[in-house]
Amino acid sequence: MKTLYASLILLSICFKIPAQPQAVGNVKTDEKLTAKIEKALAGFKGEAGVYVRNLKTNRVAAVYADTLFPTASMIKVPIMCGLFDKINQGEIKFGQELVYRDSLKYDNGVVGSFRDSTKIPLPKVIHLMISLSDNTGSLWLQAMAGGGAAINQWLENNGFANTKVNSRTPGRKQGQATYGWGQTTPREMAELVAMIRDGKAISPSVSERMYRYLGMQFWDGEAISQIPPYVKTAAKSGAVNQAKSEVLVVHAPHGDYVFCITTKNQQDQTWQRENEGYMLIRKISEIIWNHFEPKSKWRPSPEAKQWWF
Repeated sequence: MKTLYASLILLSICFKIPAQPQAVGNVKTDEKLTAKIEKALAGFKGEAGVYVRNLKTNRVAAVYADTLFPTASMIKVPIMCGLFDKINQGEIKFGQELVYRDSLKYDNGVVGSFRDSTKIPLPKVIHLMISLSDNTGSLWLQAMAGGGAAINQWLENNGFANTKVNSRTPGRKQGQATYGWGQTTPREMAELVAMIRDGKAISPSVSERMYRYLGMQFWDGEAISQIPPYVKTAAKSGAVNQAKSEVLVVHAPHGDYVFCITTKNQQDQTWQRENEGYMLIRKISEIIWNHFEPKSKWRPSPEAKQWWF
């Protein structure tokens, strides 16, 4: 065993294998939670993957957690990391005022609705990217971060080998055709957000700022809707026709936990609240909350869904 361990260390030095984005220490499988998740995924008309880690106990539940899935708008978390890396290096000033140009327009979101020459502070564009998932603003920030190649390099340097920005990124044409704007695994996306929560992404102060952004979500009708409103969460969701996803840290009473659920190749491509992917996200979130907080009596009220976004 010692010889094998020494050989792995030598290989990592020679080939510069990046540290894996997972918990360090005694990680154990939560068999009961894994079984609950597997049961919930059974019969889903598409593909789905889930990764959960209790940040207090390091117990993990993983079902297709290392399979590649489309990120949809979850890719905005890596974009934010790439941007703040540039800010931390002094290449971009956080408080600077930006000038919007019509050439930046991608869709009719908030930023895309601006008139040409509208001035807006950079922190507000970041907020719109994370909280409202504004696409025009996100592509603007992706370019400011050095483009997808620079963001992907940051991800690789930090051990996220499977998470990639595909859109508007040289050499990622096939990845974009298969996965869209970005790709990831449930494990990597969850551990990226956990890294931010732990103050280990770029610097403690940068992580704190990014985590505050993740804690301000407009779109709260899926995973967040199954968590009591008085419990802090930090999240980012994503959705395209055939794929739905969400990553979430929950500051639960008995210990924080992080999870990511992703889907792809869904038969149900509707954009209704009852979309099978959305329903699965809510179900998995409910299962995990009740697993870690079995004595919680809170449940969403029957009328709550009319207020979900």
